[in-house]
Amino acid sequence: MKTETLLSERLRSHRLSAPARSVTEAAAHMLAVQSQDFTAGRWALAARTRGEPTMQVVDRAFGRGELVRSWTMRGTLHVIPARDLRWVMSVTAERQRQQAAGRRRDLGIDAPMVAAAVRAVEPRLRDGGLTRAELFDVFAGIGIEPGGQRGIHLLSELTLDGLICQGPVVAKQGIAREQRFVLVEQHIREHAEPSDPLAELFVRYIDGHGPAGVADFAWWSGLTLGQSREARDRAIDRVVEVDEGMFVAASRPRRSTRSPSVLALGAFDEYYISYADRTTVCAPEHLALVGPGKNGMVRATIVAHGRVIGCWTHASASLGAPAELFEQAADDDAVRAALARFGGFIGA
Repeated sequence: MKTETLLSERLRSHRLSAPARSVTEAAAHMLAVQSQDFTAGRWALAARTRGEPTMQVVDRAFGRGELVRSWTMRGTLHVIPARDLRWVMSVTAERQRQQAAGRRRDLGIDAPMVAAAVRAVEPRLRDGGLTRAELFDVFAGIGIEPGGQRGIHLLSELTLDGLICQGPVVAKQGIAREQRFVLVEQHIREHAEPSDPLAELFVRYIDGHGPAGVADFAWWSGLTLGQSREARDRAIDRVVEVDEGMFVAASRPRRSTRSPSVLALGAFDEYYISYADRTTVCAPEHLALVGPGKNGMVRATIVAHGRVIGCWTHASASLGAPAELFEQAADDDAVRAALARFGGFIGA
């Protein structure tokens, strides 16, 4: 497949050239959007939605229980439609446990500790949920020291067990960055039940990320290559092979004639991060400038005609500062307009 075609098709599957009608529709299409940077995760949905949705629009979807945030794959936080959380975790939770087992042992997290934490937090979560700091206080109150990452790993373990997820956003002046942890059984009213969750995960990945192959899916999902090949084989009648080993969705969204040629995508955006080989969208000599760096960060990017041409920061964009371009943009006004859209999103 020619690079230009691949980029064009990925922009469409990511809803960047075929924006969704609402942030919840964008979330359903993408299935899971990387979101350890919560502002970036919310912007990823707004960037894939028609019009000029604000952060408050996204936050209301969390408040209504339509979206949640959870450690859905690779031990990394993602925004996901609430109704899809349980079946996705049925596929990915055990693999995440295996990958985190050594660190959990180092922290002394074992079955009795987890059981004690459940007994302590479950009744306290039934009245609207608790923030992370409040949950850490609960842990400390029963003799579990939450420092040294023990608290966050314990929260992750309770998430993998299907007990909790992150729901409503805690309101505050400025940009809200905190959510309440809530009980899944109480907060999520409807659970999707695909007949073959492993196949469904492959189909939904291709829907939101294709053209892509098994190695890409393995990276994104955190599953082994063997599990990923099995997922492909079980989903083969529901996707279309357009090149050897490269798949697209059987039905793809319609492109918009008004989609901008230049995009400001947030940190850890799926368009860059969710493939085994990122050189398709970013020149090899620029990969180190984008990340992941030694600190694990992946910077926000400026994308022109599907290719990364520079980086920016959320903070500088809110102040109207220019982007750091690696390549000269064809239209400087288009870069400024892309950054201004983010400014409108956060209310700058």
